Amino acid sequence: MTFEEELALKTEEVEEIIERFLPREEGLQKTIFEAVNYSVRAGGKRLRPILMLETFRLFDGHGKTIEPFIAAVEFIHTSSLIHDDLPCMDNDTLRRGKETTWHKYGEDMGVLSGDALMMYAMETASDAFSYNLNTRNVGTALGILAKKTGIYGMIGGQTVDVEETGKKLTEEQLDFIYSLKTCALLEAAMMCGAVLADASHEDVLNVEKIAHKIGMAFQIRDDILDVTATTEELGKNAGSDEKNEKTTYVTLYGIEEAEKKVEALTEEAVHEMENLTGENRFLRELLLSLVRRNK
Repeated sequence: MTFEEELALKTEEVEEIIERFLPREEGLQKTIFEAVNYSVRAGGKRLRPILMLETFRLFDGHGKTIEPFIAAVEFIHTSSLIHDDLPCMDNDTLRRGKETTWHKYGEDMGVLSGDALMMYAMETASDAFSYNLNTRNVGTALGILAKKTGIYGMIGGQTVDVEETGKKLTEEQLDFIYSLKTCALLEAAMMCGAVLADASHEDVLNVEKIAHKIGMAFQIRDDILDVTATTEELGKNAGSDEKNEKTTYVTLYGIEEAEKKVEALTEEAVHEMENLTGENRFLRELLLSLVRRNK
C-alpha cells in the first residue's frame, strides 16, 4: 500500500470519528449547530487528528479513549480558522475552497460558532473519562489540550499576531508567534496521543520537541506557499500575507532561505524520532509530507 492510499484510509477513519461527535441540528439554537457542522465538514487534511491517533499507536495505545480527543482537536483547529477569517482578523471569504463561516452565516454567527466549537471541544474530550479507568492520563491530556489552546498557547500566539500585523517583526518575534499560534496545537495533538497511550514522561517531552520543529517547518512552508501557490491550489485566498502586511520568513529572508530553514527543521525532527521508544513508519512519512507539500 502506498503512503497516499494509507493516508486516505487514516483520513476516512478520523472523519468517521469526528462525524460521530458533531451536534444534531435541532432545537431553538439550531443555527449554531448548522454553522458548527458546516465549518467542520468543510474539509481539510485532518492532520492533527491523524497525528494524535498515530502517536497513540506509536506507543501501543488501544481502545476508544483517544476518540473524543481526536474530535476535540479538530474542533479547536476549526474554531481557530473560523475566527482567523472574521472581518476583524484576516477578513477572508474563502476557506478550504468554500465560503467562510462568517460570510455564509453572518459575522455574529461566525463569532459564536468559533466560540461554540472551542467549548464543545473540551466538553467532547472530557467524554474520554467514560472510556478509560486511568483517569489520571485523561486529566493530564485535558490539561495539555487546554493549555496549548489557550492564552499560553494558540490564542496567545494569535494575540501577538493580531497586534503586530502591519509591523516589521524580528525573527525572534516571528518565532514566538509561530511557536504558539501553529506549533502549540500540533504539540497538543501528539502529546495527548502519547499520554493517553501511557507513554513515559521522557517520551512525551521528546514528542513535544518533534511536534514543535515540524510545526515551525509547516508554518514556514505555509509562508512559501502563500507566495508561490494559487488560490485554487490552496483552497483559500493566495497572497493574504501580503494583503494583510504580515511579516513572514519569506519577507524576512526570501524563498530560498525559507526553504533551507524548512529542510533543517525537518531533518532535526526526523532525527529526534529515533529517540522515541516506539516506531511508526507511517507517522514518519506523514511528518515529512507536511513540510514538503505544494498546496
